[in-house]
Amino acid sequence: MAAPARKEVEQWATRLGVILAVAGSAVGLGNFLRFPGQAAQNGGGAFMIPYFIAFLLLGIPICWAEWTMGRFGGTRGFHSAPGIFGAVGNGRIWRYFGVVGVLIPLIIYMYYVVIESWCLSYAVSYLFGAVDLGNDPSQYAERSSAFFMERVGGNSDGLLFSGGMIHNSVWWWLGVFAINFYLIFHGLTRGIENFCKIAMPIMSVCAIIVLARVLTLGTPNPEFPDQNVLNGLGYMWNPKAGTIGESWTAALRDPQVWLAATGQIFFSLSVGFGIIINYSSYLKRNDDVVLTGLTASSTNEFFEVCLG
Repeated sequence: MAAPARKEVEQWATRLGVILAVAGSAVGLGNFLRFPGQAAQNGGGAFMIPYFIAFLLLGIPICWAEWTMGRFGGTRGFHSAPGIFGAVGNGRIWRYFGVVGVLIPLIIYMYYVVIESWCLSYAVSYLFGAVDLGNDPSQYAERSSAFFMERVGGNSDGLLFSGGMIHNSVWWWLGVFAINFYLIFHGLTRGIENFCKIAMPIMSVCAIIVLARVLTLGTPNPEFPDQNVLNGLGYMWNPKAGTIGESWTAALRDPQVWLAATGQIFFSLSVGFGIIINYSSYLKRNDDVVLTGLTASSTNEFFEVCLG
């Protein structure tokens, strides 16, 4: 009796596709919101020294390790963290460690899909003129914040179901969830890869447009001449110490600065989240994990340092 035919496992169609998918899984709030805050709070330009050291000595090597483990497990028919860990460790006990690689993305998705729906709701509302910012530039932040809080249910104490009514944010969440399900349902190449080939370039263009607008703001409010773009960039990038009167090199002697820089690298590269190891399990046997991993990490750093 003939053995049943083995089902062919889908693989990445192009190297660009997997690079954009991995970079897309890493690029997000950590790049555009967390990184500027961490840099400004931990020495500004001085923060970049431990940041790049952590990137070179920890971020890239660990990413390469995850890429290698994922490809190794994929060649043996495993495409989830528990199976890959079991294959690499050559023992059932290692599969239990791999369970963490399933739980972390699951937990992240549970709140990230909500944030996705908030961002999409606000972006669409702003695009169609539903956000009234008024004519006073000094009130822009307050007005946009008030609209956002109303949109996400902050003004109703987070009640999504009240008086027989369903809050508008629920429908946006359902829509975003449906989009995510659609992409995953269509598989690796026709779903995730094709989407990333479109979404990542669009995000790059949008980020560059925002960056160009920020750099040409000048002094938005003449009543506060010190609140200009150059002072804003200096606040973030000029090397400074945590204590007034100290040299900026004092920041390099502060263990908290090094911990913050290392934590930012782990957070922004999605190291240890189980994402890279899963994506890389769909690589072909002869795919170059060194070049692919380095390119994906560098793409993330471009978004974070240059556009964040």
